[in-house]
Amino acid sequence: MRNMLLTGAALAVLAPSLAFAQDADAAGSAAAPQAARDTTSHNEIVVTASPFAALQDSTPAIVAKVDRDQIVDSGGASIANALSNVPGVSATGFAAGASRPIIRGMDANRVRILEDGTSASDVSDIGPDHGVPIDPLAARSIEVVRGAGTLRYGSQAIGGVVNVLNDRVPISLPSKPLSFELNGDYDTVSNAPEASALVDAKLGDFVLHADGFYRHADDYDTPLGTLDNSFAHAHGGSLGGSYFFGGSHVGVGVTQYDATYGIPADTSHIDMKQTKVMTRSSFDLGGDLRLTLDGSYANYKHSEIAEDGTIATTFRNKEWDVHPELLLGAIGPFANTAIGGEYVHRRFSAVGEDAAYLFPTLTESEAGYFFTDLPLGDSVKLQASGRVEHVSVEGTPKDDVFTKTSFTPISGAIGALWTATPSLKLGLTFSSTGRAPAQTELFARGGHDGPQTFETGDPTLKVERANSIEASLRFNSGRFHFDGSIYSTWFHNYIHGDLTGRTCDDDGVCVEGDANELKELFYRQQNAHFRGLEGEAFFDVVRTDSGTFQFHVLGDYVRATFDNGAGNVPRIPPYRIGGGLNWKGDSLDAGMDLTYFGRQDKFGAFDTPTPSYYNLNAKIAWRPFEQNRGIEFAIIGQNLTDDVQRDAAALNRADVVMPGRNVRFVVRVAM
Repeated sequence: MRNMLLTGAALAVLAPSLAFAQDADAAGSAAAPQAARDTTSHNEIVVTASPFAALQDSTPAIVAKVDRDQIVDSGGASIANALSNVPGVSATGFAAGASRPIIRGMDANRVRILEDGTSASDVSDIGPDHGVPIDPLAARSIEVVRGAGTLRYGSQAIGGVVNVLNDRVPISLPSKPLSFELNGDYDTVSNAPEASALVDAKLGDFVLHADGFYRHADDYDTPLGTLDNSFAHAHGGSLGGSYFFGGSHVGVGVTQYDATYGIPADTSHIDMKQTKVMTRSSFDLGGDLRLTLDGSYANYKHSEIAEDGTIATTFRNKEWDVHPELLLGAIGPFANTAIGGEYVHRRFSAVGEDAAYLFPTLTESEAGYFFTDLPLGDSVKLQASGRVEHVSVEGTPKDDVFTKTSFTPISGAIGALWTATPSLKLGLTFSSTGRAPAQTELFARGGHDGPQTFETGDPTLKVERANSIEASLRFNSGRFHFDGSIYSTWFHNYIHGDLTGRTCDDDGVCVEGDANELKELFYRQQNAHFRGLEGEAFFDVVRTDSGTFQFHVLGDYVRATFDNGAGNVPRIPPYRIGGGLNWKGDSLDAGMDLTYFGRQDKFGAFDTPTPSYYNLNAKIAWRPFEQNRGIEFAIIGQNLTDDVQRDAAALNRADVVMPGRNVRFVVRVAM
């Protein structure tokens, strides 16, 4: 409770600034140049939160968007790195090549990761040592969505949706016949050269897209020395195109992803490959009617390779994801309405030493949903959605009896956004989401060397239900912008990996204490309660013709406990609070930010605490050519205090330290 009050108090310090910011804006914003105002826009168009183009400030639940500049600045091999400054979002931190986003303390089967609205089609939900085959170097932007819009993408989005938008299948005609971007950088913490290229070309009614990336990060340095087996190498690319006709378009793209990365605190490494075909099409049916059809097929595999080069286990995942959506436009009092469906066919298998961990499984789901907006006068808008799924999962649990289970989770959400004044908006969202147990939770049956666990699933698990309420506040006076949320989620039959305190060998012989290598873990269900708050604020201290000097702060906190005094939910990120100063100008950007991560002493059974630490980052970027500001040279510093940082959400946090002081040199060319 003390930590929650600390974070709440820090955010509340911003409240007195509201009146000051409003007065300052009234005195100066009218005279401020348009260019300066544009640099502080926090109301971009988002595509994940609604079937219809929506502004960030038009949804009851707050939507976060990370743009291309922020992605390149963040560095790192994972999508989680690119989201590190989004309130409420953290990372599993298992390895440089395998770090999945966590939203409000929820990850794996509660955070849906998408690529242009279709499934990532990987096995990162099966083990924290498994990476996501989407490299941030290929991303245009990333959206983090909560609220009613998440039900468009499935019940595995209780925590939220992370949608990586890379435009590998173009969905709009560009304004220029040819555009491209080249990026190159080098970091000192892992001696890592990185490069990426993006190209879009318009040829009459055709639009073509191509991209490629390369990274080669060696074992990284920490304040305690070099972390063995922490390297991350990757390369890949895509080629896609779309044809536009009469207000409609059809498109297809092919992507290839190859990565090799080490597992710290272990001697093995993972060799990952994925080939994916995506299609994105939209058909104008006349009037307000429009049909969109998105789909993908992915062939994924990764091999876990021992120190001597032998392949211990190969995991395979072949997955179809088809997502049609019919936009109906206005119907009576409803301003916008859409109905849609989704079909997922996922076949998983493993061969080798760890094959006993999870025998082959088949997961199929069919779903239908609706989404609608209902304005109530000029100042109130309701947003509602509902989804019905049928999920069947078949596999072989520990008793060696082939089992097929099925579930029909029903979910719904309703949110209200009240525009109290032109500057102030208040949102309130209620949701009840059912989630079917996933294949690992049902059928895990053995040792998994990556996370060093011996896991046992339960084929009798029931549907997990999350009942949530979230309140949001936005204030935007021009110079001052604040977004904040407070939320509470009550889980019925929450599914979690429960450590017993015993350790096991590869044959499943388990003993008390740590005599063996693998930690015994059972998937169980128990009621749980998640609650927290998050927010960020920006204030333009100085606005001139040449740029804007801005102050910003952010903070977040989540607390998760089991009911009836049964203890803490394991692996929950600690609270954090931070801020910084930034100058953004025509030719020069400069800034720094300092974030404090609190000690996590509310850990789960048989887990360990993590100490607090600071993270200091800084950046300077120069665009020397007035005729082309797309050419930029930058120096970016990360963890400049060289603090020892451990990730409270990582299973291997006792053995793994995050990267130490890092200086990155970046060159960008965009035309």
